[in-house]
Amino acid sequence: MSENKIPYKIYLNEDEMPKSWYNLRADMKNKPAPLLNPGTLQPLTKEELIPIFCEELVDQELNNDTAFIEIPEEIRNFYKMYRPSPLVRAYCLEEKLKTPAKIYYKFEGNNTSGSHKLNSAIAQAYYAKKQGLKGVTTETGAGQWGTALSMACSYFGLDCKVYMVKVSYEQKPFRREVMRTYGASVVPSPSETTDVGKKILAEHPGTTGSLGCAISEAVEVAVKNPGYRYVLGSVLNQVLLHQSVIGLETKAALDKYGIKPDIIIGCAGGGSNLGGLIAPFMGEKLRGEADYRIIAIEPASCPSFTRGTFAYDFCDTGMICPLAKMYTLGSSFIPSANHAGGLRFHGMSTILSQLYHDGYMEATSVEQTSVFEAAEQFARVEGILPAPESSHAIRAAIDEAIKCRETGEEKTIVFGLTGTGYFDLVAYEKFNNGEMSDEIPTDEQIAASVAKLPKVE
Repeated sequence: MSENKIPYKIYLNEDEMPKSWYNLRADMKNKPAPLLNPGTLQPLTKEELIPIFCEELVDQELNNDTAFIEIPEEIRNFYKMYRPSPLVRAYCLEEKLKTPAKIYYKFEGNNTSGSHKLNSAIAQAYYAKKQGLKGVTTETGAGQWGTALSMACSYFGLDCKVYMVKVSYEQKPFRREVMRTYGASVVPSPSETTDVGKKILAEHPGTTGSLGCAISEAVEVAVKNPGYRYVLGSVLNQVLLHQSVIGLETKAALDKYGIKPDIIIGCAGGGSNLGGLIAPFMGEKLRGEADYRIIAIEPASCPSFTRGTFAYDFCDTGMICPLAKMYTLGSSFIPSANHAGGLRFHGMSTILSQLYHDGYMEATSVEQTSVFEAAEQFARVEGILPAPESSHAIRAAIDEAIKCRETGEEKTIVFGLTGTGYFDLVAYEKFNNGEMSDEIPTDEQIAASVAKLPKVE
């Protein structure tokens, strides 16, 4: 198709929306290692997981073989309120960069939560409601997951208890108020409301918290309260499954115009956005049908892929959750209070960790001042104020486009714009005032945390 016939925004029709989620594990020769019971070090069974997670979500979590899992009609109908989301050709950014590269971004910020997180939140709330539960507990970093879950719980009439990483609770008060507007209770983590929170505060007085801390508190509350289950916005297999709608729509939109990407880029914290975006493309790569360069971008302040260890570790700081084999900085690692709250997790999805370990994708880390430079450059030419998390992918996309300008290569770049940054204006203020710094952990800090990894043969 000729260049001038490709629109700025490529939309799918409602009837072109995915009717099934894609389970990437079905095409992986090396399956992600199973979750382990921290007491017995044996693979967790469905019976052991049911007290923590909704029963149907446990089935999805453990399903390594079914490639496509049907999306229930009630979830599809909810999706129609904001999906399909647009795939946008960044013509203005290309012109500004004077690059021969073609740049596309999948924009997931066109709903009130401001991010892709609603794709899994509505699915998890649906299964909780179907099971007859009273409510759910969760953690949130930047607040996008907590906002999405509060919206989903409100829709189904479920109680929602959110433990929000303390630094984000303080930096993003308006995100907190959106959650409360949708009926959620929001507690800064670590807190005095749980046993594990009290323990963390005693060991780390004045800590700004982490996703690992907040997970510990949310899980404790879920297992101690009948009628509640814990839900998670990233990392887990079930979450990457739900988020595959992003990649399925992206691929359908590209196929509609005969476009094949060369490079696919996503920010990486726990893996929900990246895993969702790359799913069908990685599936083709695993099956030998096509090849793509896939790049994960993470913050230099929390570099689990690029400086972590591939090993079994706790998913939470309180060490009460199952063990997962993943790239990790150690569950005791608490990253600096950078402004990409959604990327402040010490580990990475077991699916993505296995794919990275097997050489199917790359990873790189970037400093937050460089990330915000890219965010402002993008905002000024594309008209969207991006979230700090998304801006990691923007940084990498711009860098790859500049390389194309230098070499003359006409590569096609696709990246995930996971959400908007209108609740992140404190961070933009710090950057514009020249008050933002780059805090990168030392080798000694990481080594000290990794030294505490559980001993698993």
